[in-house]
Amino acid sequence: MNRFQTIEQLQGYISAVKSTGKKVAFVPTMGALHPGHASLIARAREVCDEAVVSIFVNPTQFNNREDFEAYPLTLKADLEMAEKAGATTIFTPTVDELYGGNLAVVPVDYGRLTSSYEGERRKGHFDGVVAVVRKLFAAVDADRAFFGEKDLQQLAVIRRLARDEFTHLEIIGCPLIREQDGLAMSSRNARLIGKARQDALVLHSWLKHVKDTACAQGDICASLRAIESEASKMEGVELEYIDVVDASTFEPLICGSAEKKAFAIVAAQVGGVRLIDNFALACS
Repeated sequence: MNRFQTIEQLQGYISAVKSTGKKVAFVPTMGALHPGHASLIARAREVCDEAVVSIFVNPTQFNNREDFEAYPLTLKADLEMAEKAGATTIFTPTVDELYGGNLAVVPVDYGRLTSSYEGERRKGHFDGVVAVVRKLFAAVDADRAFFGEKDLQQLAVIRRLARDEFTHLEIIGCPLIREQDGLAMSSRNARLIGKARQDALVLHSWLKHVKDTACAQGDICASLRAIESEASKMEGVELEYIDVVDASTFEPLICGSAEKKAFAIVAAQVGGVRLIDNFALACS
C-alpha cells in the first residue's frame, strides 16, 4: 500500500495510474476508521482498480473547537484497517499542505442543503466541508468517490458540489452501517460512556417508529410530535431535530412519505456527544 503526504506526490502517482487506463476510486475520511469506513473502501476496490483513502481531520468544518480537539487520532490502526479493507493508496496531508496556511473558507449557499438541519445547527460546517472536499477532489482526480449515507445531508451537499464543479466525478452513496444493537456506526461512539451508550439507542428506535408508521400509512405528524414529547422528558438525551425530508434536496416532506427519496432524520446530544442518524422510509 502506497502512502503520500503531499499533493505533488499523489498527483504524480495518480497520473501514472490513469495513463494505463485504470479507474481510480476515492474514499475521503477523517480517520478513526470503523467497519463503516471499511465497507466504503471495500466497495471502492470492488469497482475500481485503485482505491485512494485520505485521512485528514479537517479543522474548518468544526464549529466547536473542543469537538475538534477531542476528535480521536488513531493513524496506526487506521492504516491497518484501510489496507485490510482493500485500500491501495493512503493520502495523509498536513493542514498546511491542503490549506497553504490560510484557513479562511468561502461561504457556500446551496439553499436548504446548506442552511437547514445540520447547516442551521452547525453554522459554517458545510462551508468547511465543501472547502476541504473541493481541495481533495482536485488533488486526487478520481473517477468515483464513495461516501456513507450516515451523513445524509453532507452526501447531498457533496453531490451538489460535484454536479457544479467536478462533472467527470461520479458520487456513490453507500448504505449506513450499524452496530448489532442498531446504533449507527460513528467515530464519536467511542465517547459514549456508561449509560449514554444505552441511551443513544433511542435514536434508532425513534427512526424505526417513524418508518413503521409510514409503512402502515399512519399519521407521521403525530408520530413526530410524540417523539418530541418523549424526548422532552428524557434525561441525558437532548433532541435537536427529528423530521422527514427528501434526501436529495433536504426539503421537508409534509408529515412524511414512503416515497423513494424520503428519509427520517434525527440529531441529538447524548451524554454530551452529538449524534446523527437517518432511516429510509421506502417500504418493501
